Amino acid sequence: MGEYLAPGVYVEEVPSAVKPIAGVGTSTAGFVGISADITGTGMPAKPGGGNYTQVAALDPTPINNWEEFKTKFGDFCTANQYLAHAVYGFFNNGGTRCWVTRVTTVDDVDNAVEQFKDIDEIAVLAAPLPPDTTQEALNAIQATLVSHCQLMEDRVSILDCARDIADDNLVISTDDTGIWRPSANPKGYGAFYFPWIEVSDPLQPMGTRIAVPPSGHLAGIYARSDAQRGVHKAPANEVVMGALGLKYRIGKPLQGSLNPRGVNCIREFNGTIKVWGARTLASDPSGDPEWVYINVRRLINFIRESIDEGTQWVVFEPNDQALWAKINRNVTAFLTNVWRSGALFGSTPQEAFFVKCDAETNPQEVRDLGQVVTEIGVAIVKPAEFVIFRISQWAGPSK
Repeated sequence: MGEYLAPGVYVEEVPSAVKPIAGVGTSTAGFVGISADITGTGMPAKPGGGNYTQVAALDPTPINNWEEFKTKFGDFCTANQYLAHAVYGFFNNGGTRCWVTRVTTVDDVDNAVEQFKDIDEIAVLAAPLPPDTTQEALNAIQATLVSHCQLMEDRVSILDCARDIADDNLVISTDDTGIWRPSANPKGYGAFYFPWIEVSDPLQPMGTRIAVPPSGHLAGIYARSDAQRGVHKAPANEVVMGALGLKYRIGKPLQGSLNPRGVNCIREFNGTIKVWGARTLASDPSGDPEWVYINVRRLINFIRESIDEGTQWVVFEPNDQALWAKINRNVTAFLTNVWRSGALFGSTPQEAFFVKCDAETNPQEVRDLGQVVTEIGVAIVKPAEFVIFRISQWAGPSK
């Protein structure tokens, strides 16, 4: 407080008790893919002469647009074909920023995924690999991706099926005799998509198509849906931009056997390719019903990470009633905004969530451990996956 000597009005700045919690980003993708070493004129030419230098293998690199990818990893070529299609599909479908790590063999994918631990902004992870990747290797890599996401608790993995299914045996299997679906993940940190999509092949004559893993395009759709509707909206019933066809055509009866087990189908409707599934690997008899939908998993990731980053100021503050009141106020304000966005179920904030940080959650024994405990509950809006209209004949109004 200043020294007041003369009569008058004095206006002073004081620290605000409200420290707004800002929502974290949900759309930055992390890609790991095969890209062999390119030397000399294999990389694009610089405007001033010479060629760009390819980024070293196992070096995570931020990419903000397709042109930047070309200067770091090369244009479409046989050396990077499937990684390039994934990143191009990401930006073409609404993605705005990603991190890319190239490897020269599938054996290095696990090491590349490990490096993403230090990149906090990544929210979606994918490894679009070539079709000659063995089913055993693909399954092991997918397990690594899911485990990484569950460890980090702030991201999810988009998993590709194999390109070719033996004898077109389109049933779920635990080996390569059918659609080898990854193992169940009770907490829903992975989403599995089938089949591969067909896109234009820039390395062949005009009109030629190539089948590519859908994960890059899906990551872009996640970003587009987040921007247009919010992370709480299931990234389904969305058009796959750039997709011209599908490796396998799927009808309603086939999807009826795949969807309950967490195989998200990509289907064609009147010439338009759409994502027609929004389930996680928790959609399984050994899964957890709370985490069946990918948007539920991603929304909770968003809420957790936002509160985590937005309350770091609490550390080392005096653990008393004043602090509890500030925590209640700030978290309530944040969740009110989440509710207003349509992410939470309830006609009022009181119906949609609760925040409790008081003497009951922080008794003496908890405070003696240097802890401050806040309990939060949210009622999440789940997707209308099955839209049912009950129709019967009506004789008309009686006279």
